Amino acid sequence: MAAHAPPSHEALQQAAAWFAALRASDHPERDQRRWQDWLDQREEHRAAWRYVEDVSRRFTPVQNEGPGTLGALKAVRQRGRQRRQVLGGLAAAACAGLLGWTSWEYAGLRRMTLSHLAQYRTRVGDVQDLRLADGTRVWLNTASALNVHYSADTRLLELVAGEILIETAHDGARPFVVQAGASRMTALGTRFTVSLAHDSGYLAVYDGRVALDAADRRQVINAGEQITYGPDGRWQLEPASRAREVWTSGVLLAEDVPLDVLLNELGRYLPGHLGVSPEAAGLRVVGGFPLRDPDQVLALLERVLPITVKRPLPWWTSVERRPGR
Repeated sequence: MAAHAPPSHEALQQAAAWFAALRASDHPERDQRRWQDWLDQREEHRAAWRYVEDVSRRFTPVQNEGPGTLGALKAVRQRGRQRRQVLGGLAAAACAGLLGWTSWEYAGLRRMTLSHLAQYRTRVGDVQDLRLADGTRVWLNTASALNVHYSADTRLLELVAGEILIETAHDGARPFVVQAGASRMTALGTRFTVSLAHDSGYLAVYDGRVALDAADRRQVINAGEQITYGPDGRWQLEPASRAREVWTSGVLLAEDVPLDVLLNELGRYLPGHLGVSPEAAGLRVVGGFPLRDPDQVLALLERVLPITVKRPLPWWTSVERRPGR
């Protein structure tokens, strides 16, 4: 596995199955030995297990786990203590319990802290509608965080994490600016969406224009256009998608997209892990779905597509291709 590649869907499923088996084990010592053999086979297995452990900590206190899982978690943490003697600079993140397999997860620790301290924030699955002092309207999408800095000469929104949709109010004396990570957007009387994920950004303009400054480049995005950009300097300009606008109405819109694209979006509203097998990922989906009820969306997809939804754990959902279809 490449140094920064995430574990495969298969490895993650195996890790989740081991977690569930250890939690319900009637023979914890025997099953822990078998789990340890699996864990030692590949670095990918260890990365997958750390991911499952990380997700589990968000939902299930360790003291409520069964003896098998508790022993396994202790084993992983013991291995973590040994690794921390070598990793040095990563110790702070590891001690915080946020183990991961790529460097951006540690940068994510800082963003998580800033999100918690933000002026406005939403939990997973929630959407918030704000009206600011000047009449500007802002919608915060799921798991988003925002700070508002209004002064006598500037209206500045700082997107810390997640996604916002903005309808700006007219103010001829003060420019309207959005800061999203290292990028800066100046609105020219408009309605637009801004998204920030790790070091990448997304901007879609539905009315008016927005001037984007990022990665030492400047470009004006017009109504009906959207742009995706990242730290590598590559910008992708294309027609704006309605799917990135209608979430404010509680709709998840699929405009003939692959299933993995739809589930990646749906997963933002579902606490825990949502994965899809490579065999099912390319299935095409068309339709509008109730965004505020991810379980209903999965049930609908299961009825119309040759897929099966599996939940080995309450906070672990996997979509697999139905055998023989």
